[in-house]
Amino acid sequence: MDWQEVDAHTGRRWERADGYAVVSVREAAGGDWAVTYDRLQQAPEGEAYERVSEATESAALDRAAEYRENDSH
Repeated sequence: MDWQEVDAHTGRRWERADGYAVVSVREAAGGDWAVTYDRLQQAPEGEAYERVSEATESAALDRAAEYRENDSH
């Protein structure tokens, strides 16, 4: 499934082409980087949510790419 980067108020955000999943990266208050994968309940494969922290922006962007590449749809 294709992903498209969309405008985000903070950090960066990608939406899956069908609109049922989002991956986002933002700097957290403590200086680390939060990466989230959020798939809606309405998605054909069901809902899923995962959040991890990474020490650097580069590591966070790599993790975001992994989420998009490993998306089960």
